[in-house]
Order: sequence, then structure tokens, then C-alpha cells
Amino acid sequence: MAAHDDPREAAPRLGRVGVWSFDIALLPIAEVRAAVERIDELGYGALWYPEVPFGCESISQAALLLAWSERIAVASGIANIHARDAVAAANGARGLGEAYPGRFLLGLGVSHAPSVVLRGGDYGRPLSLMRGYLDAMDAAQFLPGPFAPPRVLAALAPRMLELAAARSLGSHTYFVPPEHTAAARAALGVGPLLLVEQAVVLDPDASSARALAREHMAPYLELPNYRNNLLRLGFGEEDVDHGGSDRVVDAVVAHGDVDSIRARVAEHFAAGADHVAIQLLHPAGSGFPLDGLSELAPALL
Repeated sequence: MAAHDDPREAAPRLGRVGVWSFDIALLPIAEVRAAVERIDELGYGALWYPEVPFGCESISQAALLLAWSERIAVASGIANIHARDAVAAANGARGLGEAYPGRFLLGLGVSHAPSVVLRGGDYGRPLSLMRGYLDAMDAAQFLPGPFAPPRVLAALAPRMLELAAARSLGSHTYFVPPEHTAAARAALGVGPLLLVEQAVVLDPDASSARALAREHMAPYLELPNYRNNLLRLGFGEEDVDHGGSDRVVDAVVAHGDVDSIRARVAEHFAAGADHVAIQLLHPAGSGFPLDGLSELAPALL
């Protein structure tokens, strides 16, 4: 799929602010359904969900989320290209797009080496793999009409951002401060969409908020792509080692009261984001943070 003159014309209706939720991959299906219905009612523009090796397959997950909601857009964040071949991804996404016009966005990514190895795959050269995957999607013209579904790429580094601008509607970024949003907008240029995940802790106590943020950040700081991205932004090894310095924790995870969260979201928009998806962190075992999402909605929407 070539880049569009105006990507917003081809993209699903995401709204300005959405919800990014790992709980969708972790909690019992009945609880997920009830939460999705409530998030839809709250008025958030989009619902983002991950694909994990032990969870629901990404296209199947999207079908459930779309069926359980009335108007909210659903976006994979991300569908792992190692989990299904390119034609299967395109066919699945096309079917959802036809069934739910303007409500599904296919987010594609190369994932991470540990997840790929767990599937029995070879992580290889991520940029080349993604380019080949997109080629295969675009070459599979088995059905009449536009085949390639609306898609974005998970992209952090400059070359993947360039590929996202050239071969998709834009980029979905994750685990990034507003400084990266500004750099990503510069790399994408004018036009391609920049869809940013922002983790947040709704807690005015900095100490307890940072403790929860560090639990969330710990596995990501062990992954080379996220770690290297922070180093490119000027953080030092001392910032990303040992669970992360206060400086890097505060940069990646917004915490405080509603006004503090709103201010961070505004920073991303000022830096060039088209859409910000908040991931509201909460203690393990506490279920969907619907009270917090309800509290944030009037300030963000």
C-alpha cells in the first residue's frame, strides 16, 4: 500500500485520544467484554490491544472487540508479522474492514527476538523482514477491489519510520516520551499518521507512582529496541539500568493527577502526534482500571 496524499482519508476514525490495554490479552473473556462495552460508552476514540504468545490471535481478537462495541475503532498494537503470513493478515484485516467500515486499523510489527524465538521463528533482519512482508501483502491481489487494508507500522528507529511513511498510513510508537514524538514526526514528514502510546499512573504520590511505573518498565528496559531508542534520545546507560532512573521513569510514564496526565498528552500533540492512546497502569490483579479511565475521560476527550 503506497502512502496516501492525506492518510486521514484512508484511516479508521480513531479520534484524538484512545485507550491502550494489555488487560485485553490477560483477563477472562467475560471481563474483557464488559470493559470494552464501558470504554466504548466513555467516548474514547480507539481501543488498542497487544498480541502476546500466550494470548488470543490478533485478527480473532479484533473481531471480538468490534462485535462487542458500537462505535469505537479497534487497532492492533501490534499484530506480530511472525504469527501469520502476509496474505492471511491482509485477508483477515480486509474482512474486518468490510464488516466494520472505518473501525479497524491493522498495526503491524516485527515484535522482539524473545517472542519470535518462543514461536519457533527467526528474528532475522527486522527492516528487511518487514519490507518483504509488505511486498507480499501488496502482491496478493486475489480478490477484486482494494486489497491492502489500512495499516500502520510499529516504528521507533529512523529507518523503520521511513518505511512506515512510504508503505503505510504511518507509525504506531510505544514506550516513548514526547521528545521521541517530535523526532518521529520529523522522520515521517507531513502527512503520515503518528499514533502514540502513553503509559500513565493516576496517582499524585510520586513515590508510589514511580514504583508502579518501574514494574511496567522493567521488561521493556531489557529489550534492545526500546533501550536503544532511549539512548538515541540522550538518556545514559545509568538511566536505563537497574530498573531505570527517576529521569527516565518520569519521561516514559506520566504520573500525577488528571491535570498532569492531560498535560503529558498535550505535549505529544504539540510534538506532532495525531492520536494518543493512554495505557492506564494499575496493580496486578486489580482488573480493568475503569474508574481511572472514567475519571480521565472528561479531561482528555
